[in-house]
Amino acid sequence: MAKKQVNPTRMELTRQKRKLVTAKRGHKLLKDKRDELMRQFLELVRVNKDLREKVEEGLAAASQNFALARATMQDPVLDTALLAPSQEVMLEADQKNVMSVLVPQFSFKTRSPDESNIYSYGLSFTSSDLDGAVKSLADVLPDLLKLAEVEKSCQLMAAEIEKTRRRVNALEYVMIPDLQETIKFITMKLDENERSNQIRLMKVKDMMLEEAHQFEAKAAGKYEPDIRSELEV
Repeated sequence: MAKKQVNPTRMELTRQKRKLVTAKRGHKLLKDKRDELMRQFLELVRVNKDLREKVEEGLAAASQNFALARATMQDPVLDTALLAPSQEVMLEADQKNVMSVLVPQFSFKTRSPDESNIYSYGLSFTSSDLDGAVKSLADVLPDLLKLAEVEKSCQLMAAEIEKTRRRVNALEYVMIPDLQETIKFITMKLDENERSNQIRLMKVKDMMLEEAHQFEAKAAGKYEPDIRSELEV
């Protein structure tokens, strides 16, 4: 930055020093934010891993039960049993601020609080495998929504971590060194100007002293002849 056009004045030096203090403070805050985001991100990744394994197991069990139900039931009977669901799920989406990152929060509620209301068919005409498949899907729904929430939070936090990391690197490796170089450049220029002014003042002082000495010498030379003339008389 010292190569740019900057005025080597004390006002500019003060302004650059203030910018350097602000940049260092912002660098510390962004670094703390990045570290905290990384900590929370790693915790979410572990939660995401456990939830994904649990959801995959639940979906695999439901898929297996559906396959068994299709094997033991006729297709028209199975399609009729699942044609009109008796339960309704209402999803509510909200947001939470985590270190300036708006992460989603999902919650749901059912139309009927009765857990047995998930079966939309008569139990006498269907197999127990279909009951197990429906129950497996109902049980995995909360974990599935939580998994979606955690995965989206991980994506948003990863993007924010990358953005914060770029800002930290820009401050640490570009802006702060440039400001320090500019301050050094202005300080050297001011010291150089101060030395030049001192040398100039010393020369002016020497010139004034020399002129004063010459004036005194001339004044003394004019006064001596008058004394000699008085002595002769």
